Amino acid sequence: MGRVTAVPIPQPREPRAETPAAATRRRAGRSLGIALLLGAAGSAVVLIASGQTWAEGSAAVAGGSVSLDAGGRDVTGVPAALAVVGLAALVAVFAVRTAGRLLVSALLALSGAGATVAALVGAADSAALDDKAARATGDTAATVAALTHTAWPYVTAAGGVLILLAGLLALRYGSHWPTMSGRYERDGTPRAARSGGAAGRPAKAAGPAVDPDRPEDIWKALDRGEDPTR
Repeated sequence: MGRVTAVPIPQPREPRAETPAAATRRRAGRSLGIALLLGAAGSAVVLIASGQTWAEGSAAVAGGSVSLDAGGRDVTGVPAALAVVGLAALVAVFAVRTAGRLLVSALLALSGAGATVAALVGAADSAALDDKAARATGDTAATVAALTHTAWPYVTAAGGVLILLAGLLALRYGSHWPTMSGRYERDGTPRAARSGGAAGRPAKAAGPAVDPDRPEDIWKALDRGEDPTR
């Protein structure tokens, strides 16, 4: 009988432990997508919900009654305004760095908190309908009767909470998020001429002249990394 040779059985490799830096980058990338989703969705919810009917009632007119309703922007324009501010801050987060990013992130969070508080305060407000009742009856002392409130103020508040969460994520992980490229930014100082290449290679030839009246020439110069205004 021939000799039987044992064949080694490959052992499964143990998964490599994730480094702290890689874990931070992974969390930052995940938080970026979540913050964008929360901020955009929250702003959309606030803008839509604040345009709906928040309160309904009636006012007595000439022995009868007239139905009245007040939209969110009749009650308070603060949530819609702060939603626009929050949306702008969400975009501006990627255009600034270091301390500027921290300030913009704080503005994003405060916009969400302010929109939430304003919506909750306006949920029980009757002043807007009282004003409409006074105009409908011609009596400045008239008030609305059979006052009811809808759920839209609370939907608006929920949208504000989403903006607030986006701001908190930006405050926590924003320092690890990417920034807009500064490839075409200029500091106003003239650039030094390029010297010859290494190992005796000739200097890179300058690109063709740019005609400022031809947009295609301007775009080609930008693609080459050149300043079309020079």
